[in-house]
Amino acid sequence: MAERRSRNDVDVSEYLTQNPEVAQWVETFRGYCETNKQWLARREFILRNMESFPTVKPGVSSSSLDQLLSLSMVWANNVFLGCRYPLAVMAKIQEMSEGIVVEDAPPTRTTMGGVMAKGRRGVTNERARGGCDEAGRTAALKSGPPAQAPAQQQPFFNRLYKAVAWKLVSAGGLGPNLDHFEVLQSCVESCKETLACAYVPLKDIAGLPASHTQREGHVCEIRCRTVYLGTGYGRDESAARAMASKEVLKAFQGRKVTVRICRRRYQGGDVDDLVLLDEQPRTQGFAPALTYPFQEQPLDTS
Repeated sequence: MAERRSRNDVDVSEYLTQNPEVAQWVETFRGYCETNKQWLARREFILRNMESFPTVKPGVSSSSLDQLLSLSMVWANNVFLGCRYPLAVMAKIQEMSEGIVVEDAPPTRTTMGGVMAKGRRGVTNERARGGCDEAGRTAALKSGPPAQAPAQQQPFFNRLYKAVAWKLVSAGGLGPNLDHFEVLQSCVESCKETLACAYVPLKDIAGLPASHTQREGHVCEIRCRTVYLGTGYGRDESAARAMASKEVLKAFQGRKVTVRICRRRYQGGDVDDLVLLDEQPRTQGFAPALTYPFQEQPLDTS
């Protein structure tokens, strides 16, 4: 395994040496808290799968790039943190990670196939022997974000607030010609993090405001570091992302932003979610959640 991993490292290094623009571009996606091992593995995941996303080009923002980066985070979260996702997502990242070997990864998270098999079998004797650590981790995933999560996330969003505030001042505010997503993305990347965008057709969403339930189009939800930032609606994914980004930027126009645990609707039930809030009073609830990173499986509403 060590020899195989070493060969992969050499291949990636040689490729980046021959493509310095790609090397500089991909480094902008490294997370603020990622260790060298975590980042090198996720970087390899990104580079190996770029060909599967033809519209992904260095230096160019696109929904395909958002999707690739989101999947790379899902894969890294599973391998290094033990996070679980719906089986369809797990199957996708298993396919995309073929050939990538992470040396000395936590033993319960090394084999993606093993994770999938456990999902199909349900609770087995082997899983029951996982001990208190496994049980405690699973309970935490199902119950929502830990109580200390807002305090842990707040320092990052304080830095992001300053970056966005200065960017908006230099741009003259939220003008009609402003590329809201580009502004938000560049500020997040300057803080060494990435945005995660989820897209769903409007017709597939239950519980939307009455003005949207009969309309064609898409809804986009934006997150960063598992924190929900905002939701937008549009005729296509790009327009929905632009509207979501504008809503997010509005939150940074106040004196501060705060990370809190709030209740949101998700697949017919109520869940606790990490949410970024401004100081303005809310006259209505949050949009239904499209993704929920703190739960192992979707809620059973039957």
